[in-house]
Amino acid sequence: MSNISITDNQLNEMLEKLSLEKIEDLFKIIPDSFKYDINSLSIKEALSEQEITNYFNVLGNKNLNSSNSLFFMGGGSYDHYIPKIVDTLSSRSEFYTAYTPYQAEVAQGTLQYLYEFQSMICELSGMEVSNASLYDGASSLAEACSMAMSITKNKKIFLSKSIHPSYVDVLKTYLDPVGIKINFFDDNEDGTTSCDAKIEDDVACIVVQSPNYYGLIEDLESFNNVKSNSLLIVISDPISSSVLKSPADCGCDIYVCEAQSLGNYMSYGGPNIGVLASRKKYIRQMPGRIIGRTTDVDGKTAYSMVLQTREQHIRRDKATSNICTNQGLLALRSTIYMALLGNSLYDIGKICFDNCQYAADKISNIKGFSIYKKNRSFIKEFIVKSSVSAKSIQKDGVSKNILIDLPVNDLNDNKILLSFTEKRTKEEIDTLVEFFKSYE
Repeated sequence: MSNISITDNQLNEMLEKLSLEKIEDLFKIIPDSFKYDINSLSIKEALSEQEITNYFNVLGNKNLNSSNSLFFMGGGSYDHYIPKIVDTLSSRSEFYTAYTPYQAEVAQGTLQYLYEFQSMICELSGMEVSNASLYDGASSLAEACSMAMSITKNKKIFLSKSIHPSYVDVLKTYLDPVGIKINFFDDNEDGTTSCDAKIEDDVACIVVQSPNYYGLIEDLESFNNVKSNSLLIVISDPISSSVLKSPADCGCDIYVCEAQSLGNYMSYGGPNIGVLASRKKYIRQMPGRIIGRTTDVDGKTAYSMVLQTREQHIRRDKATSNICTNQGLLALRSTIYMALLGNSLYDIGKICFDNCQYAADKISNIKGFSIYKKNRSFIKEFIVKSSVSAKSIQKDGVSKNILIDLPVNDLNDNKILLSFTEKRTKEEIDTLVEFFKSYE
């Protein structure tokens, strides 16, 4: 937004209205010891727009990012290719708002794309109903657990240990203040989650992430045999879901995910977009907003917010959540991305899988490096164990314009988290392999 300065006449007019003589009189209440003498500040001469743009470009170019480096970072935020049409359409003035379409009669376009977003999420996950998005994947998980407790009237939760640590932290933030106990499953020797724990009738939900934080695919169907009266909540990357059996077909009751990889940039960690979908019988307990399709008085197709059980619209004690908004603009980008790719989402997932397996083949033959738990059931990322300090490898990589990740829950261990999206080429992977070979 442009700065429109005031004239001396306007300034004097305002001071006269306030019965003041000068601007400084506005700040008499502030002690002199807290004031700076503007003349004592070492402020350089003002720069032109071109000069200040060049200045910040020079500073920005000192940073490494996915555009000027070999980028193998993942762990929840992924460098997928975004077709230019996503930027073009989502930046149209008719769409370019993050605000809620309260007036249905003047927001049919926004309501329709949110309806299509819900429909595509249901098609991708196999679930029957979806809301119009939440803040991010972590808050979606917390809302899903709250939803499960509301449905089952139980207060215990069982989690896989291989869920993204940041998701667990957010969940604890939600549940610790109200005294909800979180229990954890043990791990199998191959790095996946053991479902041997006895699940009593007082458990609200079982939460499993697949692919999990280490990139490994979980046997979701095995949890149906032990869940008793609890609900199965599945966290899954949407790109990976395109090549896997759908969560619904695996017995999932509530599906959550982070949809950043569906047409949204990493943007230094946000904003992100959360997804929550479930079986239709739980629709009345869903948080957020649900867009529905109907016909108007003239018999034409119309869209409106049919369910929005938040505390601002109904009695607080009846609200399903205090989340007051959704990620409308990011949902638009995801809708355009999914509509554009269609069945080609499978091709994206397959390329990620092929890149991952190619890299794993190469890296596993390097002395001092091995695939975590020797488990190769991953789609687009996996853990590598090294005989050398992972921190030192990461630091050396930066000096060579190679960016790799460290698992946030194992920073003191020699583990490296590598992600391979469809943007990574064989040549780039070979360069990474040669870099690792230098530590043999």
